[in-house]
Amino acid sequence: MSFFSNMFGVSWQQMQAKVRYRILILTLLPILLTLVSLVFITIYWNISYTGKQLFMKVKADLTVANSTLITVQDNQENQLQLVMESWPFQNDFRQMGRDSIEQRANLQLVLEQAKKDLNLDFLRLISVSEAAADPDLRQMLPHIEGVEPFSGLMVLDSSRLARIDPVLAERAQISVIKTQRAHEPIKGQEKRGLLSRSLLPVVGKNGNVAWYLDGGIMLNRDTRIVDHIRDLVYDKGTLPERSIGTVTIFLDNIRISTNVPLHFFPKGDDQKGRALGSLVSSEVREKVLNQGLLWVDRAFVFNDWFISAYSPLEDINGKRIGMIYTGFSESPFIHNYLLNIIELGTILMLVLLVSGWLVYRGAYSLLQPIERIHHVVKAVQSGRNLRIGSLGLDSDNELSNLAEQFDRMLDLLQRRNSQIQAAAEQLEVKVEERTRSLQEKTEELQANVALLNETRQQLVINEKLTALGELTAGIAHEINNPTAVILGNMELLKYELGDRAADVEEEIELVIQQVGRISTIIRSLLQYSRPGEFNAPLEMHQITPIIEEMLVLVRHSIQKQQVVLNQELNASYPIQVNRPQLLQVLINLVVNAAHAMDGKGQIWIRTYDWVQRGDPVGVKIEVEDEGKGIPEEELNRIFDPFYTTRKDGTGLGLSLSYGIIKRIGGTIEVSSTVGKGSLFTIGLYHKAIEEQVNTPYEGLQFNGQHLDKPKD
Repeated sequence: MSFFSNMFGVSWQQMQAKVRYRILILTLLPILLTLVSLVFITIYWNISYTGKQLFMKVKADLTVANSTLITVQDNQENQLQLVMESWPFQNDFRQMGRDSIEQRANLQLVLEQAKKDLNLDFLRLISVSEAAADPDLRQMLPHIEGVEPFSGLMVLDSSRLARIDPVLAERAQISVIKTQRAHEPIKGQEKRGLLSRSLLPVVGKNGNVAWYLDGGIMLNRDTRIVDHIRDLVYDKGTLPERSIGTVTIFLDNIRISTNVPLHFFPKGDDQKGRALGSLVSSEVREKVLNQGLLWVDRAFVFNDWFISAYSPLEDINGKRIGMIYTGFSESPFIHNYLLNIIELGTILMLVLLVSGWLVYRGAYSLLQPIERIHHVVKAVQSGRNLRIGSLGLDSDNELSNLAEQFDRMLDLLQRRNSQIQAAAEQLEVKVEERTRSLQEKTEELQANVALLNETRQQLVINEKLTALGELTAGIAHEINNPTAVILGNMELLKYELGDRAADVEEEIELVIQQVGRISTIIRSLLQYSRPGEFNAPLEMHQITPIIEEMLVLVRHSIQKQQVVLNQELNASYPIQVNRPQLLQVLINLVVNAAHAMDGKGQIWIRTYDWVQRGDPVGVKIEVEDEGKGIPEEELNRIFDPFYTTRKDGTGLGLSLSYGIIKRIGGTIEVSSTVGKGSLFTIGLYHKAIEEQVNTPYEGLQFNGQHLDKPKD
């Protein structure tokens, strides 16, 4: 049944949904592909053709702006011609010969009135000699042919503007504004003026040109031209709602005449006005001003993106002096474009939803036979023996054939399940038997390996102890008698010398000390090789008095060394030990620690209760130094008899200490770091375990790893 459940474990709702969705997808896929293709074609057309049309429009707008600027200059020439032909001018001009100064003043009044009437910024009459002396007009004179006027653009600094009219010099000043995406401004104020200037020859009574009419407008702060161009090309209805059409005249890269607003849609306290003094973007400046090329593309204008067109402006000498710009804001077009895409996508989704619902409803009748198959599958899964039978369809119907084949498969599956169940039961029994046999053999092998290791280790230690015992017995027999004789003779020698013994007292004491050292070595050897002969009675003791007694004894041994003994005695649980033997172990560890530091440093002695599973079982004693440490390759040998790294050591101190601790069932743990120091930790049980069957090295631990764990 598990095989059948895995094959048909999908719920009817999931299966029904999958079939309906597949039918839905297969039906809607052609519609979806068609509609998606239409969307992408529409997007492509919008991007390709609409974008081109926008750039074509802004380029046409720029052409209108350039033409308007030329028309302005033509109108200036016509205005000067009308002034020259007017009766007031001709009347005063003919009378200039009798009193030139007075008549010229009267004529200037006529020109002032004409300047106001014609909306010119300056209009004056100058002689040929004055024109030749003026460096600015001198540039225009070569372009005049006969009595025909000449017009062009000209840039003048403030001093030269003041020679024409001081008011022009004041009006020309524009503060430069730091602008996004533009180069840093190199000056804080633009004082130059951009003039549209016309020069008209005036013929005198003798038929020669003796005078010139000099007139024109200054484009700085003049909004008439840019607003006129804007009204021409961006009239109401030519741009989408909230789209802004703008026109600008630049002097170099500075806006001196513009209708670009400071805020496109000002709110609250936002300052209203025009972006005079702002800069053109660095990309446009490079292409138009520096390279002299036409720009027709999107560009960043002051604080927003615009569909823009720029062309360079040249003065009367053909030098690039600025730019003229037309453009309109890009965001309304993008908004309309995205709105069209959303509308088209919404229509697409509605078509898909309606089509999907129709397909889904149409697939319901197809799924009824499948639902019957599903009920049979669920019944078989629950353990009932059912079959699909007839679905009421034609014999050639695919679902009818499927139901028939499914019933045959159920019969076959039932037989196979019975066979598999029987085979599985037999296999389970065999596997269980084999597993149990393998576990028994594995445990037996592990026990044999452990026994072999213990036996091998015991044999090695026994061989060492046997050899040490024989050697010790011989040494003790051969050395004890001579040492006794030496000691006796040294006492006799000291007695015979009497007062003269003071001269060699140091040498006598040295001999006696060395003989005592020999006796101590022999005694240690005998105690290590024949521990049973040196067993001492065990009694209950508190560890703190023993530590304090040890500190008194050890101070005498290390009094010449600069060693600081630190105590942290916190143990309170009594332990069963032999007091002298434990004193011997502790003294040995402290003296070894002092030697490891070359007689200078700190030693920490700590005691605390040994707790296992929440219950105290004994105490632990730690002896830590800050000496040179023990290398890892030597750490495993420090408890071997006769192994020492000191020149005057016997190599029996740690071996004897380990033997004493082992005989009462304790543990010794050793951890050491070269260059930082070593830590010896002794664990003593509340009740000593005197009968030991463990190997001599059970209970040791090097760098936090026990060799063997003592038995409780």
